[in-house]
Amino acid sequence: MDHSQKIEEIKDKLKTIFDPEIPVDIYELGLIYDVRLKDKNCEIDMTLTSPNCPEAQSIPNNVRKAVESLGHYDEVVVKIVWDPPWDKSKMSEVAKLALNV
Repeated sequence: MDHSQKIEEIKDKLKTIFDPEIPVDIYELGLIYDVRLKDKNCEIDMTLTSPNCPEAQSIPNNVRKAVESLGHYDEVVVKIVWDPPWDKSKMSEVAKLALNV
């Protein structure tokens, strides 16, 4: 599997994770900012809809576990970043349609 296929596999896995308060997956919601692979390590930069998000602990943990479950990576690091801040413009068209935005 080449680099781009691995990135696509990770993105597909991230599309199975939902914010419990929003009926759209975190990838389509625009919470994933970057996925980087180096050797057998994966690093993901993501944000949350708000610094006060009640799921601030569980969503990043679910991201890490989901990517680890692929079995390809020795280490999966999920970094929460606040710059740039999330806003509705980061949502995909799929998410906007699902949320009537």
